[in-house]
Amino acid sequence: MRKLFILLSIFLFNGIYAQNITNTPFGKGLINITSRDSSWSSKVSFRFQTRYDGYYRSFGPVFEDYSGRVYVRRARIKGDGYAFSPKLKYKFEYDVANGFVLDAVLKWNFYKNLSIWAGQTKLPGNRERVISSGDLQFVDRSLLNSNYNIDRDVGIQIRNHHKIGKQFVIREIIAISQGEGRNVTVGNLGGYDYTARIELLPFGNFTKKGDYFGADLEREKKIKFSLGITYDMHDRAVREHGNTRNFMRTETGYFETDINTLFVDFMLKYRGFSMMGEYADKRSKDLFARGTEGELTGDFVTAGTGLNLQAGYLFPSNYEIAARYTSITRDKDLPINNIDQFTLGGSKYFVGHKLKVQADISYAKEENTDDAVMYRMQFDLHF
Repeated sequence: MRKLFILLSIFLFNGIYAQNITNTPFGKGLINITSRDSSWSSKVSFRFQTRYDGYYRSFGPVFEDYSGRVYVRRARIKGDGYAFSPKLKYKFEYDVANGFVLDAVLKWNFYKNLSIWAGQTKLPGNRERVISSGDLQFVDRSLLNSNYNIDRDVGIQIRNHHKIGKQFVIREIIAISQGEGRNVTVGNLGGYDYTARIELLPFGNFTKKGDYFGADLEREKKIKFSLGITYDMHDRAVREHGNTRNFMRTETGYFETDINTLFVDFMLKYRGFSMMGEYADKRSKDLFARGTEGELTGDFVTAGTGLNLQAGYLFPSNYEIAARYTSITRDKDLPINNIDQFTLGGSKYFVGHKLKVQADISYAKEENTDDAVMYRMQFDLHF
């Protein structure tokens, strides 16, 4: 009912004001309001992705063991703006398809380039995770992200940036979060999560924050490069990924284990060419959850390493071709397979990432099982 109410509210609002003419161009939000005294502003937008997935695992006759589906991958309402002062910003994002809050965060620029964020939002983890799901170069994120990312959490972040010389930019982020992930209301179950990230941009900032969206849509006239390093120390984590996946339960409560994750990533763009790479290393001393008598519960930390490399070229016609290679190597003690995946993708950008169609095909080689092929096609619409 809650989802239906929100959708009806949107359509009713649009219906009431159907005859109004707005100066807001497509892709810049459904509603843009600034108070007369400039004491607050608000922008509300909506986006959705409709996808087809086709999948088959064996290589006998074509489409043997084939399965496919059509579904709404994402549908979200977003709001952002400032309150009282442009130095106090906010962001809110609600997942209509699944019925939960993604972001609810305040951002206070309290001194020069120093800002403090408070609330629920993405942690400063691997670059691909921080890039919006609507701004990706492929239909969806890589296997590295789904296996090792640290996702969203509730807490505080301190962010700073400064310049050395004429163009060398350095960004620093420190985060302290509750550790249980998004939308957890029972309080702190284990320890806290501590995250630190540094980014080095030797050739200056990317045009329109291009280091955090896929494809070189701005066609950088000079080489732009960003190197990012993140270290995450999760004290007494109670979930398999630290901030996501299953809670590791025992007869008397939760199994706790320290999880340490290292990310190294980069983004390069120049005249339509783009390249992104990521490396992840997730470790834990106690991989397997155990009960009070030392018995295995069946839960375990998905530790291991991952490598993701991708590159693409955007033609003047706004068609793009891209290729990606992802390798996942599990901790040797885990009962899950290593996997290599090769992906070839194509995109047509009508209005950048705001209106596009994307398709990709992936070939996966997984230990101890048949090879698999996956085809995906997706339409994106962002108001």
